[in-house]
Amino acid sequence: MDKVIKLERHDMIAVLTVNSPPVNALSAAVRGGILECIKDAIVDPAIKAIVLTCAGRTFIAGADITEFGKPSKPPALNDVLSEIENSPMPIIAAIHGTALGGGLELALACHFRVATKEAKLGLPEVKLGLLPGAGGTQRLPRAVGPELAVKMIVGGDPIPAAEALKNGLIEEIIEGPAAGGEAFARKVLAEKRPLRRLRDDESKIAAAKADRSIFTNAVAAMTKKSRGLEAPFAAADAVGYAIDLPFDEGLKKEREGFLKLLTSDQSKAQRYAFFAERKAHKIAGVPEGTKSRPVERVAILGAGTMGGGIAMSFANAGIPVTLIEPGEEQLKRGMGIMQKNWEATAARGGIPADAPAKRMALINGVVGIENVGNADLVIEAVFETMAVKKGVFGKLDQFAKPGAVLASNTSYLNIDEIAKSTNRPHDVLGMHFFSPANIMKLCEIVRGPRTAPDALITAVATSRQIAKVPVVVGLCDGFVANRMYDQSGKQAGKLLFEGALPQQVDAVLTKFGMPMGPFVMSDLAGNDIGWLSRKDRGIKSEIADALCEAGRFGQKTGKGWYRYEAGSRTPIPDPAVETLIEQTLARLGRKRRAVSDEEILERMMYPIINEGARILEQGIAARPGDIDVVWLYGFGWPIYRGGPMYYADQIGLDGVLTKMRELQVTMGDEFKPAALLETLVAEGRKFADFSQPA
Repeated sequence: MDKVIKLERHDMIAVLTVNSPPVNALSAAVRGGILECIKDAIVDPAIKAIVLTCAGRTFIAGADITEFGKPSKPPALNDVLSEIENSPMPIIAAIHGTALGGGLELALACHFRVATKEAKLGLPEVKLGLLPGAGGTQRLPRAVGPELAVKMIVGGDPIPAAEALKNGLIEEIIEGPAAGGEAFARKVLAEKRPLRRLRDDESKIAAAKADRSIFTNAVAAMTKKSRGLEAPFAAADAVGYAIDLPFDEGLKKEREGFLKLLTSDQSKAQRYAFFAERKAHKIAGVPEGTKSRPVERVAILGAGTMGGGIAMSFANAGIPVTLIEPGEEQLKRGMGIMQKNWEATAARGGIPADAPAKRMALINGVVGIENVGNADLVIEAVFETMAVKKGVFGKLDQFAKPGAVLASNTSYLNIDEIAKSTNRPHDVLGMHFFSPANIMKLCEIVRGPRTAPDALITAVATSRQIAKVPVVVGLCDGFVANRMYDQSGKQAGKLLFEGALPQQVDAVLTKFGMPMGPFVMSDLAGNDIGWLSRKDRGIKSEIADALCEAGRFGQKTGKGWYRYEAGSRTPIPDPAVETLIEQTLARLGRKRRAVSDEEILERMMYPIINEGARILEQGIAARPGDIDVVWLYGFGWPIYRGGPMYYADQIGLDGVLTKMRELQVTMGDEFKPAALLETLVAEGRKFADFSQPA
């Protein structure tokens, strides 16, 4: 136990320190050490109070989730919490860093809690498809009231120490965890404060017992965006037990709910996604110890939809931005849109009222590429054509300072070809943001064959600094995200040729769990972007091209695959689009037929999976999980389905292969199964079993 738990006696105060880096997770060794040390302290006649704290950068940041699904090792966390709660002497949790999940549940079992001012406290289990399983749903409502408890448990986001103090979750804000915790313990003893066991205190849930709408209204507000998810509703039910049942009965029901979710398909998928995101941070081919270049200021070329969204992402993180356009009119329009977006968010209560002004102050809008000179990172977000992008990068040699990382936001184009326009191709890479860039979390980091390792590390680190999820990918047309998405886009377009309508295809995808279908997404991004890209690459898509030729570019023009009322983003099916489709098909001599929802789903999903297999074959993605992270954060793939490669494993690769072979016979070689898919099925393996050759 000495390796993970240290017990020191400071006359009448026992200080128990957990030292299990990096996050002091509640492993069996940590649970056992805490239990043993508390028992030792309790029987020591010289000890009058116990302070529980942690070494390193954080308090206990949760359970050891690597133990999930494995035979449990004693002691159970609830046994440890019971020992703490029933202690005859005060036990104080002294928190710094984060107290999350089981860490906060342990703190809630203590009689008092104090925290440093930067600390955050939360119960994020819902994000793993779970609910707190060690009394969190029963003790937290008694500590802070059911409304905040619902927000923290059903929403899963932590609260800062100041809010925790305001709502009674902690007693004091302290300077340092060990010294501050010990000082508070001495105060408790000097003032002879009675022990507060949350299980016995119903003062903060009394109002909800009398008027249950306090609870139900809070639940309605927090679950309105939880379509398709099981855990938020189960977590809300568990908080309700704290109001409706005696503590021990509520604790039993909470545990039953936790165990049910633990074995559910949704939680397994969400836990898979959790680990996949972390594995995506491991980058092959980068020498150990490679350091990021410093990034103190960023220049963004282009103040349009993408450039403006990228600028907002950096300003949101407090990083100064030089936003550059070739003309005053485009610059003024872009700056105005950012201001309007932030003001709308502030009006909804999403950011403080003074945030728009503070963030706009971080953005220096200027005319002329010569203004990139003081930037450590330059991101190009101009039109998606090779000629335009090469022209921009050719000029960057003249104006960008030595050592600046030069990134293109291209979604398809060859980064190496762009890099040839400069005399510093080692500084060039792709940073492909997703629209709207200030909201979507994915950033595809595209590594060119000559990209320097420290430039790559800089792009990854900077992406994380602005709250993006970076995934490093290799070089090919469309990289990972759009190369795969193009398969669904092709099928969506072909389904129109068969007789489906945009609203039917979109409805099948949203029923599956996607936040929007391909046609709504195209309207959001701008149909003209794909149109220009197709022209640049010599590709035709008759119906989509006819749509753009009619000026239907999407939401920004009020009409695309759907029509949009002024100021609204709600898509409304438009008979004019059906007429356009029918006229195009008639011109091409094609007839419409009835297309089933099942056919739509298979044709939209299986080619994506098949293309993912090809991407793995070619080493464009390092892991199947990297592909899944791209889809989770780039396209809003439902997290409870894990990602397309995980989903394929769950439905069975043999079934995917069989259907692809059938489609190849009836529809052509575009459905030819990938060699890797054939191999995995022949060997009885899954994508989860795949790893790139060393």
